[in-house]
Amino acid sequence: MKSIKVEWALLWCHVSVLCSAQHSALSETRQVKGIVGTDLSFPESVLKSGSLLYGDLGNIAQVYPVKQSNTNLVKRFKYRLHWNNVTGFFTLLDLQIDDSGVYTVENTDEDEEKTTQTFQLTVYYVLSKPQVTVHDNISCTVVCSVENGREVTLSWYKGGEILNQTSSPDLNITLSLPLKVDEQNRDSYRCEAANPVSKESADVPNSCIESDPSKVTGKNMYSINVTLQISRQYQLLYETISMVELIL
Repeated sequence: MKSIKVEWALLWCHVSVLCSAQHSALSETRQVKGIVGTDLSFPESVLKSGSLLYGDLGNIAQVYPVKQSNTNLVKRFKYRLHWNNVTGFFTLLDLQIDDSGVYTVENTDEDEEKTTQTFQLTVYYVLSKPQVTVHDNISCTVVCSVENGREVTLSWYKGGEILNQTSSPDLNITLSLPLKVDEQNRDSYRCEAANPVSKESADVPNSCIESDPSKVTGKNMYSINVTLQISRQYQLLYETISMVELIL
């Protein structure tokens, strides 16, 4: 009976270890976002000894006992990777787009127990302001455009309602989105470019003029009339000059 109990105890211990290892291996990867040109700290402390690993490169920084570290193990991170002996955090300076990837912090505590935490870092550009240009004054059609990038969307809104939206996996193009607007409600439209770390918007320019005379009143009608009068004056002047040239 005693032998059976021992065997069950050993089996239970073995199963517990396997479950624990499986749980550790399946620990959730933490998603972190960074902005090009800024700094980012991985929020997992290494106070005694440990390391930081990156993708296929493996160990890119090492912390030794008695608060010593070596963060220049890999050339591409040289002078950009630091370890703080107070917080225990690894910090990556001057983030670049290609710094995106999987980082793992390995930590060994005072009891020699080893733990790991994995981070999926995604680095983004701060978006530039989208540009809205008049494509066709007659139909009052405008086009909004912005340089594409990682997870960028370009959208037209009228008030709080989204009218249409576009995006593309091709990061080397310019996103463009046309829209026919109602001139009388021009101020209610806005074009918005967004990614997970920034958002920029632009309004419809004032030069968009509605072609239907029944929809044009006040200042816009006055502007059209003045434009037509000037055009007629130029036409008359041109005809007069042509007649003088013929006489001479």
